[in-house]
Amino acid sequence: MNMHIREFAESDWPQVWEIIRDVVQERKTFVYDPEMTEADARMWVEEPPGLTVVAVEGERVLGTAKMGPNRPGPGSHVSTASFMVEAGSRGKGVGRALCQFAVDWAEERGYAGMQFNAVVESNHAAVDLYKRLDFAVLGTVPGAFMHPELGPVGLHLMYRRL
Repeated sequence: MNMHIREFAESDWPQVWEIIRDVVQERKTFVYDPEMTEADARMWVEEPPGLTVVAVEGERVLGTAKMGPNRPGPGSHVSTASFMVEAGSRGKGVGRALCQFAVDWAEERGYAGMQFNAVVESNHAAVDLYKRLDFAVLGTVPGAFMHPELGPVGLHLMYRRL
């Protein structure tokens, strides 16, 4: 795969929206409303100091990530990030590359750590990836996510010091 990661451009939106729509409608990994509209999904595009990026192969968007401060004000020294990979590109290193990009981005900007607020515990691919990248599960809210096949599953709070 000849993939590279670059800043989101408005011309990427149709492909990014398709990824967001498909991931959210799967109801397996994100707490976003599956009925979200394209206009609602625009929240994915971060304003500075945040950043939205895409992983591309040629003109094809394979995945996307958004990153920035986890909270404003006194919480702004800790970063957060979210990642989505299109179905045909999963398991090929796209998510790992996007996550490493986000960690490097946060380190370069002097964030103290990176926090993931709601990682679905049954999303083993993501949980295992984050653990390999030195994130730890700090706690789990039992049954906080309604999985379409598994029923209520937990949401992890994960953190990595930078």
